[in-house]
Amino acid sequence: MACFLAPTAVGIITTVFRKKFPKKLHVNWLNTMIFGGAIALAVEHFAHQEIVPWFPFLTAMNNPADTIAMLKEMALVGIPMTIALVLAWIAMVVVYEKIIAAKPVSLNFSGA
Repeated sequence: MACFLAPTAVGIITTVFRKKFPKKLHVNWLNTMIFGGAIALAVEHFAHQEIVPWFPFLTAMNNPADTIAMLKEMALVGIPMTIALVLAWIAMVVVYEKIIAAKPVSLNFSGA
């Protein structure tokens, strides 16, 4: 229903404060992952008519009982999904900084 709102909120925050992050954290990687996933989920929800192009935009907000289910989905799906994305980003940054960026680049094309 609205699980894409949790990663979208984090993406907005990290985009607004991206200048505050050190370059070595590659916050643009996180933003790309978060917004890519959020857009894919929004398209899926739109295809299932859970998002509509008129107010209130989320069909779950038309009925108070559905709103509770929407909030539960955000808590049980959206937040864990966002945490998984952040953990994947942390792993990517650690691997890149500790292994890939730490290796000297060898441009030896002699075949030896």
